Amino acid sequence: MALVTISSHTRINADLYELTFTAPMDLQTTRYEPGQFLHIRVTDSFDFLLRRPLSLCKVDLLHNRLTVVYRVQGAGTKRLSTKQVGDALDVLGPLGRGYQIHKEDHASLLIGGGVGVPPLVELARQLHELGQMVHAVVGFQSSQQAILLSDLAQYGSVTVLTDDGSIGKKGIVTDVLRTEFCNGFDRYYACGPTPMLKAVQQVLRTADLPGYLSLEERMGCGIGICVGCVHPIMRDGHVANMKTCKEGPVFAAEEVVFS
Repeated sequence: MALVTISSHTRINADLYELTFTAPMDLQTTRYEPGQFLHIRVTDSFDFLLRRPLSLCKVDLLHNRLTVVYRVQGAGTKRLSTKQVGDALDVLGPLGRGYQIHKEDHASLLIGGGVGVPPLVELARQLHELGQMVHAVVGFQSSQQAILLSDLAQYGSVTVLTDDGSIGKKGIVTDVLRTEFCNGFDRYYACGPTPMLKAVQQVLRTADLPGYLSLEERMGCGIGICVGCVHPIMRDGHVANMKTCKEGPVFAAEEVVFS
């Protein structure tokens, strides 16, 4: 746990915000993984006791800053959206297990939907720095919800899909994930709503492409105590309920069990 200082706080669209603050650790010397999350306390009062888990989006090594992107969904994130530059923020983390990067790979496919896109930015940066070819396939409801496209484009090519066709192609991310499209990729990394992850898992299982899924579960404590974020995971031939906040949120795609 650490008190950090907000350096920028920008409204992206009607309900999405980008928040940057000093890192709670020295980023040059501390190991962290793309896909991990930060557990943020939105106020010092007793109104909101539970922290909000927000995925790492961008890492600024030069200025030792971290950026998260979040959606205002309830009273807690609404309160967070009122924070100003210079305000102190109580941050725990990074927590959980992020994406495992395979240095021997040559090409990686990143798949994101909506607010599942932010953690892919730091992942794309790290893969790009390793010399890998990066291609991102991202889906949104419309052009008004599209985010972080220019950030992703710094590190590779980007295919955009929207439900209404207002930007990119009309459709959903799985519409382009044909076997011939996936040829040449060594691995995929996905983050987004559960229906999207389930569909991606099914499609890319057919394409015989290994990958990782970052699960979205409601988290209470964020450190594996409250057992409020369990998800069925297949391990050693048996299904076990794993704590998403501690054993995840990222799991090997073949391990994740969807109902």
